[in-house]
Amino acid sequence: MDIATPSRIPSHPPFIDRELLARIMGLDDYLHAVEAAFRAHANCRTAQPMPLHIELDGGGFHAKGAYVGLRHDYVAVKVNSNFPGNPARGLPTIQGAVLLYDASDGRLLAILDSMEITSKRTAAASALAARHLARPEASTIAICGCGEQGRAQLAAIARVRPLEHAHAWDADPARAREFAAQMSRALGMEVFDVADLHEATASCDIIVTATTARTPFLARECVRPGTFIAAIGADNPHKSELHPELFAGTKVVVDSLEQAAAMGDLHHALANPCEGAGSLVHAELAEIVANRKPGRTNDDEITIFDSTGLAIQDVASAALAYESWARRLDSSCRRRPRSIAAKAGWASASPW
Repeated sequence: MDIATPSRIPSHPPFIDRELLARIMGLDDYLHAVEAAFRAHANCRTAQPMPLHIELDGGGFHAKGAYVGLRHDYVAVKVNSNFPGNPARGLPTIQGAVLLYDASDGRLLAILDSMEITSKRTAAASALAARHLARPEASTIAICGCGEQGRAQLAAIARVRPLEHAHAWDADPARAREFAAQMSRALGMEVFDVADLHEATASCDIIVTATTARTPFLARECVRPGTFIAAIGADNPHKSELHPELFAGTKVVVDSLEQAAAMGDLHHALANPCEGAGSLVHAELAEIVANRKPGRTNDDEITIFDSTGLAIQDVASAALAYESWARRLDSSCRRRPRSIAAKAGWASASPW
């Protein structure tokens, strides 16, 4: 599951924008990259410090970086800005970039749009977790939070489980209706908007929470035995989607114990002084991917994946995107002059 080293090294780092990323990377590619990242992590071939937050009036910045040893050694640093007032200025709320480096000599290899990578690698991590923690026959899913991430989550999990229909729930019912109509067409499955949270989740095999909630909303009574829950939204200490009671008596898997204890839904469950991280958490996902700990072991257990988003996922995804870009550039250059290849979109960078 390693990522190959690019055969051609361009003289200047390309900027790989969102449109080009969408052309050269599919959901299966992100799943491949994320699985490679977690395997490298299990084999002690990664290094990642805790994320950096810079809070400002009206917004802030969030930075993550990591080293991942694949067939080639890579380092990437991602910086995103989040300014909620930006739509009034005609700007996106979130903007950012991933800088990919050669870890053997420090060269900047590429600059990539961070929004496409973040959205798709987050969904791929949930799909990877679902492969190990959801029942093999799971066919129904509830998406709580009908934004871009909810769309990516549904599409990715549909790649690994035989989904037949989905429920869409959102605090804004209009968003759920729009989501249901769009995703029904996109995936060719029945997607229903459901206004009541309990009705949306209680009958489903898989539940995804992908919201910006700061107050937990998914409670034990909303979850039936055998359900797999992917908790995505709590990516800072102030966000919370799962009631702490859900962590008692369930199989909890995290992407990173250190990070989830500081900023995930686990962070809030640990506020109970009678509980400790060791007693709440079954494993990190890397341990399950590497077959060092079991995933789901029976049809009745409730399983939770507390996803805070790891920089190693960004590194492996950016590396695979760069490798794909370089391979296509190689092919273009063999067929036509360099200037024509640039016009074709395979090299959009000027000297850095």
